[in-house]
Amino acid sequence: MAASPSSLDALRAEIRAIERSAAPAAARPAVPFGLRAVDGRLAAGGLNPALHEAAAASLSAGDDAAATLFLAALAARFSRTGGQKGQVLWAMVRHDLFAPGLAQAGLTPDRLLCAQCRDDAELLAVMEEGVRHGSLAAVIGEVKRADMAATRRLQLAAEEGGTPAFLLRRWRRADAEPLAAPSAACTRWRIRCAPSSPLPFGIDPSEGLGRPRWRVGLVRQRGGPSYEWLLEAPDAEACFALPAAAGDGADRQSGAERRAA
Repeated sequence: MAASPSSLDALRAEIRAIERSAAPAAARPAVPFGLRAVDGRLAAGGLNPALHEAAAASLSAGDDAAATLFLAALAARFSRTGGQKGQVLWAMVRHDLFAPGLAQAGLTPDRLLCAQCRDDAELLAVMEEGVRHGSLAAVIGEVKRADMAATRRLQLAAEEGGTPAFLLRRWRRADAEPLAAPSAACTRWRIRCAPSSPLPFGIDPSEGLGRPRWRVGLVRQRGGPSYEWLLEAPDAEACFALPAAAGDGADRQSGAERRAA
């Protein structure tokens, strides 16, 4: 039996309402770092719900941990957007995450879902499904290989689902720099450990007793230049900080803003 004109009009109106309520990813706001020195140099004023990549600057365990915590904090910032506490999916081949360390960077266990995959191909497929679904706050994946086609699919899926995808590129061997491979990512970051913040009583900061510091390099961004900052590692609220004496005059911030970052 054919539907009546009034029923068709009602159905069309319902579809239009659904389409209006589902804002496209491009219209959704970027999530800032909370630091003018960083957000002011990002083309979007923060990170869009798109594909972003990071890698350790070297094979050292310290740089690897720093890159891991860097992405954990970024995902946690998306998870806290709008006062909500969304879930973050972390896909990996080898389950070696240290939950207390992630919590210290703002990503607590109650907001973390883990997916252990057989290989990089399965991991990339899991990431693509996660970001396309649209119900997660962010998706993180650890890979050693991801070609241009795979990253393009992830970027398109992130735009479609309005969910950021964070790709942690692992070192495969000493002469294969992870960020050398081409990628469709909107931003690419290189993370290196730096001497920790100085402590009173004449303690040498190289002993690592103060708040950790990282050299955070924005290797590439779409629509903007590259840059590098010296940042203090995120705290339990996923807040980064800029050392008081770091940066040029335009990048310096008051102590009040530094604490509020």
